[in-house]
Amino acid sequence: RHYIDLQKVFPESEYVLAQAATAHYNLRQFDEAQSLFETLHKKSPHRIESMDIYSNILYVKEAYAALSHLAHHAILTDKYKPETCCIIGNYYSLRTQHEKAVTYFRRALKLNRKYLSAWTLMGHEYVEMKNPEAAIEAYRRAVDINPRDYRAWYGLGQTYEVLRMPYYALHYFRQATKLRPGDARFWCAMGQCYESEELNMQDAALECYKNAENRGDREGIALAKIADLYRKRGDYEAAYLYNKKNIERLDTDGVCNADVVATLMFLTQHCKGTGRLHESEMYCTRLLDYGGNHTQDAKSLLKEIRLLKLNTEEEFDEEMSESMSD
Repeated sequence: RHYIDLQKVFPESEYVLAQAATAHYNLRQFDEAQSLFETLHKKSPHRIESMDIYSNILYVKEAYAALSHLAHHAILTDKYKPETCCIIGNYYSLRTQHEKAVTYFRRALKLNRKYLSAWTLMGHEYVEMKNPEAAIEAYRRAVDINPRDYRAWYGLGQTYEVLRMPYYALHYFRQATKLRPGDARFWCAMGQCYESEELNMQDAALECYKNAENRGDREGIALAKIADLYRKRGDYEAAYLYNKKNIERLDTDGVCNADVVATLMFLTQHCKGTGRLHESEMYCTRLLDYGGNHTQDAKSLLKEIRLLKLNTEEEFDEEMSESMSD
């Protein structure tokens, strides 16, 4: 954050600009980081230092053309730089050519055995290639070089999760969370370990998901998980509140999938059962807009809700007329 502030004071400094861009990247502020890296690239087109981090952003954003251009430019500038090899590795990874990506990450490591990013990124490639043993070895090398590399700890956790070893996975996710407690992804990962059949620690899972939600869960995993855990324990009112929050998030993000349908179905049925008939009708009407296998159920529910509403209104009218006659 200090570099972000310094960038305002020294706008012409390439070093400060690179560090500010990296700071935004580490804070997962990818748009801001990309903008600064683009400025840096224009100011110093032959600069390779820090451009590997820029390539990570282009990879995350799936910017094929921009990453291809950056890789080509890096080769022309200096193909023997480890950063260049890393950029090319990211390019091949984005094209799902994982073996070629590993080849270039290995080249980067031949040039610099302590090049942390290459070990971590190579670990990711081995996971994609379904080679967990090689992935674990790569991540361990990264952790040996820098025990504060939360990405490598997280990678180890994910690999052991794939191997269905939740106790080990939980240990590594905890390490990542200690280093980066504000990252909601790590709290969600811990929650999923606690939910596993082997651990089955629902209360601990719930706390992890709540921590994730409080830390701005961008992937939107936590709200649905919290709602589902409350539903499983029979606390339907709490499940209702979190499902309401979740449908608001899904609407804001423009999501249109099975998660939306499941959430709307729960809200429809819960509101119907608790007498919130206007709200239930609203959710049920939305269900019909999605089509699919649930349409017939939604139509039947809507008839029931409207009949209940009609009966409730008639009862209200009767009560009113009786009170007036009294």
